[in-house]
Amino acid sequence: MNASNIKISVTTLGCKVNQCDSAAMEESLRNCGYEVVLPSKKSDVYIVNTCVVTKKTESQSRQLLRKYLRSSPDCQVIAVGCYAQKSVEDLKAVSKRVSVFGNSEKKDIGKYIKALLNNGQAKQQVSDILLEKTFSTPASPIFLDRTRAFLKVQDGCNSGCSYCIVPSVRGKSRSLPKDEFISRLHAFADQGFLEVVLTGIHLGAYGLDLDPAVTILEVLAQIEKDDTFSDMRIRLSSFEPGEFSDELIDFFSDSKIICPHVHIPLQSGDPGILKKMRRPYALSLYSDLTEKLFSAVPGLNLGIDVIAGFPGETDEQFNNTLEFLKKIPAAYLHVFPYSQREGTPAAEFDGQLPEAVKKDRANILRALSDEKKETFYETFIGRTLPVLVEGKRDKRTGALRGFTRNYIPILFNGDDDLIGKEVLVNLHSVQQDLVMGERADGRA
Repeated sequence: MNASNIKISVTTLGCKVNQCDSAAMEESLRNCGYEVVLPSKKSDVYIVNTCVVTKKTESQSRQLLRKYLRSSPDCQVIAVGCYAQKSVEDLKAVSKRVSVFGNSEKKDIGKYIKALLNNGQAKQQVSDILLEKTFSTPASPIFLDRTRAFLKVQDGCNSGCSYCIVPSVRGKSRSLPKDEFISRLHAFADQGFLEVVLTGIHLGAYGLDLDPAVTILEVLAQIEKDDTFSDMRIRLSSFEPGEFSDELIDFFSDSKIICPHVHIPLQSGDPGILKKMRRPYALSLYSDLTEKLFSAVPGLNLGIDVIAGFPGETDEQFNNTLEFLKKIPAAYLHVFPYSQREGTPAAEFDGQLPEAVKKDRANILRALSDEKKETFYETFIGRTLPVLVEGKRDKRTGALRGFTRNYIPILFNGDDDLIGKEVLVNLHSVQQDLVMGERADGRA
């Protein structure tokens, strides 16, 4: 069977790390001679890169598999990723036609597809992820939107949060070697990307497993000194509270290329719940850290993860979280109703709350997030900021769409020749979850 006649699509659920893995798989498949198409197109092989963080994402994964199975009696349907790593039998139960491959197998997806196409029989191959010792994502995957690329530099997690299943499906912390880190960033610069988002399951742990060990701050400092990246925007994804040293804060404050935008998980604003979650910090550390960051980094856009309805969470403890979050001038919250994950300590805790309670508390937190986002956006009305214009126009208005360095979504009118460029925009009004603007004279 000629590979060039085979159409393959990849659908991704979950985090930015999964998005990077999918992009890497797509590039690997192109290198094998296959045609990679959008998931909406008819395919010979459908790949679903699954997520296992919540029951909802597991259900979505199964729904997608069934959808693709119905599309043709002859197509191959493959589940890969974190849900595949955790629950081979669940996915086999969807249909005997479903092949299942774990996270370690993603790097060899082309080999497995060739075998499937040759013999037509579904296959299950899931290696022990805890035996994975090295970083294995292929270099410089191609991103269709040429304005922003995602660079995965770390995988796995050594933490033991009581609610989290990620370490068991992603393995131990593993880092991309420093020289390769810099090399892949150079490759994105050569391709013309103006922004690169550094991602990982536990980005702040980057380099601690290497020999010799290196820190993310050391690599960022080297990047800052390289003139190749002087016009590039480097965006960090997420850092744990205890990983922000004073030196990293100072670097964040002085950097010309690091975007003033970061995500710092909190999970709970109640000390008792935080302890049950096995989160390794006190609320006072979180408060002090965010105060330092807002003082050091003008215009900082801070995002916060928070879990609603953790086992045993009382009304008083939930209100403690709510009041704690009200005091922090974050721009938005990522709110997750607690999801009971089999195999985690929290799944066995007493006091599992009804879904309705978790939903109500999550809605209250999301309403607070909406208020915070509007307040944050309003502080920039009347200012002129550089905006990196995305590759696609806004569907509702037809306007150009882009993001400021501190990740405010902007709509403004302009010609297509501005796509992929950083331009100055006057911000004049907030409309729902967007800021409207108009192009200023001159370019950024």
